[in-house]
Amino acid sequence: MRAVLINEHGSADVLRLKDIEDPVCSADKVKINIKASSVNHLDIWVRKGIPGIKIPLPMILGSDGAGIVIEVGTEISAFKVGDKVVVQPGLYDANCRHVKKGNENFSNTYGILGETESGVQCDYVVLKPENIHPMSALLSFEEAASMQLVFMTAYQMLVERAFLKPYEIVLIYGATSGVGAAAIQIATDIGAKVITTVGSKSKIDYALGLGADYVFNHSDSNCLSKIKTTLRNKRPDVIFEHVGLKTWEMSMKLLGRGGRLVTCGATSGHDVNIDLRHLFSKQQSIIGSTMSNINVFKEVQKKISLNIYKPFIDRVYPLSDIKHAHMRMENRKHLGKVVLSL
Repeated sequence: MRAVLINEHGSADVLRLKDIEDPVCSADKVKINIKASSVNHLDIWVRKGIPGIKIPLPMILGSDGAGIVIEVGTEISAFKVGDKVVVQPGLYDANCRHVKKGNENFSNTYGILGETESGVQCDYVVLKPENIHPMSALLSFEEAASMQLVFMTAYQMLVERAFLKPYEIVLIYGATSGVGAAAIQIATDIGAKVITTVGSKSKIDYALGLGADYVFNHSDSNCLSKIKTTLRNKRPDVIFEHVGLKTWEMSMKLLGRGGRLVTCGATSGHDVNIDLRHLFSKQQSIIGSTMSNINVFKEVQKKISLNIYKPFIDRVYPLSDIKHAHMRMENRKHLGKVVLSL
């Protein structure tokens, strides 16, 4: 089978499309013919190497996928050959105390397909039943493969961690990123007032189309003052952070009293400053978040099947064009998800 592999960390030039042996389906697993897989920023971080994290090499990239069940282990009854399914990318040990309490993503053993073990950017994968879910009949394989990781992450951040309410104001950075666009849909469904940012004027209409109430250009040196002017005497109750160093100072200046800043990443740097005086005097909270638990994954699937959460695809590339897919995302040319068709 074909697989997108890295044997070393580096630029898009380290990406390899190779023929390797097909995986063998064991009694407790399911074999899937992957039809589509989306590219996430996680793929780029894994390809480049993540400081402080040992990534086993060689690694097949890809966390999100959709395909058809082609073989079912003898111990499995929940799926049958021919089922269309999507991949749940979280990995965990069922014996962990956090897992037993329904907090799989809190486990010390928690991992992600395409980061801690080989992923789904290949023709065939063999997975445990908890790592797959019936695919919505409303979606194509490419659409279905584009939604899991970003919606799981954004839902966990806004609903499970920050407890966003309908009457609140939320600031979401990066409307054209996968996780930012997912967060806008989730916040809009909740009924919150949504402020978001983009990197250029040409992306404003896209952000408004996702449901944002106000859109600002974060490349504008006056972005902070423009947001303050628009809000008048109000401030965001929740700030959805995944950028890090470049936006942190603005976030802390904007966060309201009793506000919650929830973060899942630091794409521009992680070494930020916190003035504890403001933090305690304004009774603010800074909350970390990674992926989601299985109940959140299932709730996201329910919303997708009801057409409440919708796909937002930028471009579909053949698997053989994996380098250009990475470069499009890495150079921030995309408006929505970049997807690979197998």
